[in-house]
Parts: sequence; C-alpha cells; structure tokens
Amino acid sequence: MRIVSALAVLAAANLLNNWLARGPVLYVVVCGTATAVLLLIARWDGLTRADLGLDAAGLRRGLRWAPVLAAVVLLVLLLVLAVPAGREVFRDARAAGLSEGRLLWVTLVRVPFGTVLLEETAFRGVLWAMIRRRHGAARATAVSSLLFGLWHVLPSRGLNRSNAAVASVFGDGPAGVVPTVALAVGATAAAGVVLCELRRRSGSLLTPMALHWAVNGLGYAFAWAAARWWLDG
Repeated sequence: MRIVSALAVLAAANLLNNWLARGPVLYVVVCGTATAVLLLIARWDGLTRADLGLDAAGLRRGLRWAPVLAAVVLLVLLLVLAVPAGREVFRDARAAGLSEGRLLWVTLVRVPFGTVLLEETAFRGVLWAMIRRRHGAARATAVSSLLFGLWHVLPSRGLNRSNAAVASVFGDGPAGVVPTVALAVGATAAAGVVLCELRRRSGSLLTPMALHWAVNGLGYAFAWAAARWWLDG
C-alpha cells in the first residue's frame, strides 16, 4: 500500500508538471510538495533517515562525493565541446532562448529544487529504500530505474524538435517522436542504475543528487553558452 501510494504521488506530479503546471514557479512548488508527501509516506513505512541516505554520516559522505562528481561532468562536457562533431549535442532550443536571469533560475532553482529534489528523493530515496527492505538492493535498483525511465515518457515527447543531435538521427517530425521517447526511456533507465549504485556505494542521497544536478545544470549552462559563442546559426 505504501509503495502504491508513492507511485500515485509520482503519477500526479508527472501529469501536473507536463500538462497543467507549466509555470516555472508552479513546477518547483509541485516538485517540493510531492517530495514532502513522499517523505511522509517513507515515515509511514517506517524508513529512517539512514534508510533514505539522509542521516548525518550519509550527508557528510555525500558532500565529499559532490565536488568530484561535478568535476567529472564538467570535464566530460568540455571534452565533448572540444570535438566539432560533438557540439551538435549542445544545439538545444530549450536552453538557447533563455535570458541570463532565466538561465540562473533554471540551473540554481528549477533543476536542484525541482527536478533533482523530487526525482532523487523518489527514485533513489523513498522507492529504492522501500523495495530494498522488501526484496534487496538489486531488485530495488532494477525497479526504481525502470520507473525512472518511464517517468521521462511525457517530458521527452518534444526532444526531437528541441535538440539538433536527436533530430539528426530521428528527424524533427511526428514520426520521430516514438523512437525519441523510447531512446529517452532507455537512457534514463540506464542512468537510474548508475545513480542507484552511487546511492548504494556512498550511503548518501546527496551523491546521486550531485551528479544529477551537474548533468542537468551544467548541461543547460553549456548549451546556453554554446548557442552564443561556439555554434553557428
């Protein structure tokens, strides 16, 4: 019942964020509210802060991992940018049209306190801990990662229209939507496995949070900067 309740909260948040709550502030409010409800469900299930990777020792370990992971992501982005063929990855309409103020909002508010907070609390925190206690870590990783992939069905529907690299493979028309969504689900499910393993090895929810923010936040920043200084047209 507790797992079903958590899934119902996530389904509601996903629908609200992708169909109804289009405003930038409302998105963060929905994510924050859903996170709070999920933590209440975790308490109802008897999970401790240590189970969620949020105890004092876990937070300290996560703080040690965070700068290392951010540095690794930064290095990878710089290497991709250095290769002319790789620059198409940064040709993304979602970031290119942002003003300086909106870029700061996205990278410093929407991503960490909306996307990362909810998704990591849900998939590497509450659901992972619930399933691990009942069925072990391997199944917890498999199930939560699959759910993480499915979570991205709705937000990835327009990816082939906004990202040039994806459009070059699948086209930017309606026929490219289904393969783009399938690729996004598979890629995010695989990313979920990596994030779960970071959570398991570090014992901290901050660790996958740090990597998640670095990929999303720095990715937006690089795409924004690339559209102004490194890409033609």
